[in-house]
Amino acid sequence: MTARHSVRRYADTPVPAAIRDELIAEAARCNADSGLNIHVQFDEPAGFSGLLPHYGSFRGVRNYLALIGHTGTPLDTPAGYYGERLVLLAQHLGLNSCWAGLTYNKRQVRTLLAADEQLALVVALGYGESQGKPHKSKPIDKLGRTRDGGPWPDWFRAGVEAAALAPTAINQQTFSFELVGDEVHAHRGRGSYAAVDLGIVSYHFEIGADNADWRWADSLVTSDETV
Repeated sequence: MTARHSVRRYADTPVPAAIRDELIAEAARCNADSGLNIHVQFDEPAGFSGLLPHYGSFRGVRNYLALIGHTGTPLDTPAGYYGERLVLLAQHLGLNSCWAGLTYNKRQVRTLLAADEQLALVVALGYGESQGKPHKSKPIDKLGRTRDGGPWPDWFRAGVEAAALAPTAINQQTFSFELVGDEVHAHRGRGSYAAVDLGIVSYHFEIGADNADWRWADSLVTSDETV
C-alpha cells in the first residue's frame, strides 16, 4: 500500500508468464467471491489507444483490468473492492497501475461485455517508466470517527491510516469510517466514482485493521450504498 502510486506512462516490457498466471488466477478467485466478471487483458494496446487516453496522459499501456459485472446488480463498490485487491497484488508482483474512469478506449473495452453485462471502469497495468508519487492525504481525524467521540482503538486507527493511502477519484477522499461498538460503518462521500472509492478504501481498511475483533455494519461489497 505504501509503495503503490498511480503511474500513467509504461515501458514496452512484457509481463512474464508466471505473473500473468498469478493475476489471472486471483481474478478468477475475485469473480467467484463477488459475482463480477473481471477480465485481465495482456498485450492489448487498443484499450488505451485514441484521443481520450492521450488526453489523460496515458502512454504505452498494453495491459489492463476491465472491471465488469452483471446488469442490474451492484457494481461500483464491489468493483472498487476487488479491483484494488488485484491492484495491490500487481504491485506486490512488481507491476505498476492506474485506475481510469474515463480516459481509456471505451469502444474497445466494451467489446468484452456480454449482452447482460456492464462496465465499471478499467485499471492500467504494466512496468512504469517511474514508480509514481505519493498523493496528499487528509488528516486521519477527517476520515474516521467513533460514534461516542471516544478514543480510537489501535486497529481502527491502523485501518483508517491504510485507507488514507488508497487511490480515490481526483484524490477527493470524501469517504469516512465510523466505529460503533465493534461495528465499522463505511460511509461513501459525494462526487464522481464515490461508490468505487468506497470499495477501494474499504479493502485498504481491512488490511490495516487486520485480524482485530470487529465487523462491517453491513455487507460492504454487495451494495453501492453507504453501509
